[in-house]
Amino acid sequence: MSKIGMASAAAALAAMMGAAPALAEDGVRGKLAGDFVVGLGAIGVLPENGNHSSVDTINGHVRASNSATAQVDFTYFINPNISLNLIVASTQHDLSVKGSALGNVQLGSIWVLPPTLTLQYHPLPQSRFSPYVGAGLNYSIFYGSSLSGANPAVRSVAVNNGFGFALNAGIDYEISGPWGINLDVKKLFLSPNAAVGTNLGVKVHASTELNPLVVGMSVRYRFSL
Repeated sequence: MSKIGMASAAAALAAMMGAAPALAEDGVRGKLAGDFVVGLGAIGVLPENGNHSSVDTINGHVRASNSATAQVDFTYFINPNISLNLIVASTQHDLSVKGSALGNVQLGSIWVLPPTLTLQYHPLPQSRFSPYVGAGLNYSIFYGSSLSGANPAVRSVAVNNGFGFALNAGIDYEISGPWGINLDVKKLFLSPNAAVGTNLGVKVHASTELNPLVVGMSVRYRFSL
């Protein structure tokens, strides 16, 4: 083959390779460095309530109820494959002690604000269906405890704020233009300590094993910065 023929063949091959992604994902913009994405949706927070939790004085295990709420999340793409994601939401959970010397004891409820920041990897940033995995940190803030429905002997409930590790997986679906849908799952490793004041003058301390699964779905809008 002549040098001219070889050059022509190489040029044609390069053109075909350059066109392949566009043919495979016709009409899909994909992810670009500098993209800023805002999502609005709903999440379910499902505590694991592991049996390694413990309660002094009366024994038993701490339990927190499942909860659902609205969520806002923000994602910034450092490059097409790497992004930072922050979720903001607050849920209310009923608390109880199961299997104690006093039986099952209702403790009322408490709110938690668990902002979670994860670093995400997107292996297929130019696909309409774009999965990702990630890991990061959570900081859970417990507030607004209520004794509604609590055992009459319970005077107060407090749960310590704290950091936890987070694992993350999900998938983005590009609808059209800047609009998309996101499905996301996070596993938070969270084991805060709690203290329950009683009307008997005794304070009961507990260690928890909440480790909640956070499952969410949101509609997202992309801005290009």
